[in-house]
Amino acid sequence: MDIGAVLIAVTGVAGTLGGALLTQRGADRAKRRELETAQALQEARENRELRRRCYAELHRDARQFATSISRHLYVLRDREAGPDDVRVLEETKDAFRDRWSEALMIAPDPVVAPAHEVNAALTAVYGRVKRWEQGRPGEGETLRSAAEAQRDLWTLIETMRDAMRADLGVTAATTARPRRAPERGRSVVDDFPELDDALG
Repeated sequence: MDIGAVLIAVTGVAGTLGGALLTQRGADRAKRRELETAQALQEARENRELRRRCYAELHRDARQFATSISRHLYVLRDREAGPDDVRVLEETKDAFRDRWSEALMIAPDPVVAPAHEVNAALTAVYGRVKRWEQGRPGEGETLRSAAEAQRDLWTLIETMRDAMRADLGVTAATTARPRRAPERGRSVVDDFPELDDALG
């Protein structure tokens, strides 16, 4: 038997087996990369859906809280707030607070910043309304000033909404969107003209 032929045969078999092994390893790596890419895409979709749900609920709850504050201002203008009036205001406040807490754990900074402004403004107006409800308004706090602050909430909520939509890719990101001028026509503020002088 020729040693050279045996060496050539062994080398050929080793090369064939080695090539198959390398091909298999390459296929395994490609499959792993494919699975990792699919998993990353799935996680990104789930994260986006989580943010979308949280944003929709935060926006809804902010609007409901602002509307509830407006309603409560009318109650305080017309009569003493009853237990049902207080309960409605507290429920909308609690719903917003819960959603805000969730958003802090999910939203990126470009969304948290305007949402923080909404939270601070809602909390401040709520505080004014509660002080009036309890008959202890702060210095310079009137129902009219509370109504003006409540009206201004809508611009902040709109700015927060725009940031959330940009984060979700629904609209292009805007850097410094000018605030809209108040719409003409009636405003909640118009319903509190001279009443504060009579109460104060």
